[in-house]
Amino acid sequence: MSTEDLLGTQGSSKGILFLLSGPAGSGKSTLLRRALDEDRNLLFSISCTTRCPREGETDGVDYHFLSDEEFSKKVENNEFLEYAEVHKWRYGTLSNAVIDILNDGKDVIMDIDVQGADQVRGCKDAVISDALVDIFLTTPDIAELEKRLRGRGSEDEDTFQLRMQTTVDEIKRWRDYTYCILSGNHEEDFEVLSSILVTERMRVSRMAP
Repeated sequence: MSTEDLLGTQGSSKGILFLLSGPAGSGKSTLLRRALDEDRNLLFSISCTTRCPREGETDGVDYHFLSDEEFSKKVENNEFLEYAEVHKWRYGTLSNAVIDILNDGKDVIMDIDVQGADQVRGCKDAVISDALVDIFLTTPDIAELEKRLRGRGSEDEDTFQLRMQTTVDEIKRWRDYTYCILSGNHEEDFEVLSSILVTERMRVSRMAP
């Protein structure tokens, strides 16, 4: 293979599906936003939800806002890559939306919990399974997560304790992931995530034949 052939091969590779999970307080939302701001080849898949739009949100930009009936129909038709009910509202990611982006050679990043990650791993579509790279973000210990969550000051004690129990349960799942990032500060976390993105993009197995 000549150098020209190699360059052409690299340019025709399919996208990668980066799946980011982590407990509340791990900093994944901040990390994801920065990655999307600074990486032009990284896109965020727009989710569907049955909740009403909040002030400033736009249908098709922030979410695809669906009725319960519309959401249920998509579940019946197996249109979701993953879906879940959170605080009485349903959320889901459309399989075709992710697959279209990957086939276009762009990378996708998803922010979903451990249950949603299980659903994505169970997807039988080769485009998804071949593209998947799962990453878990957490702090080195529970005490740091508790400190971060209490620092928000946005919940009553009962809600806080419930969230902490969920956090403890989620952390037990870190071994299910390909990568685990132990959160430090925002800059350190971004450097580690960036190194994972670069490493996966350089894999020979991801270059088109």
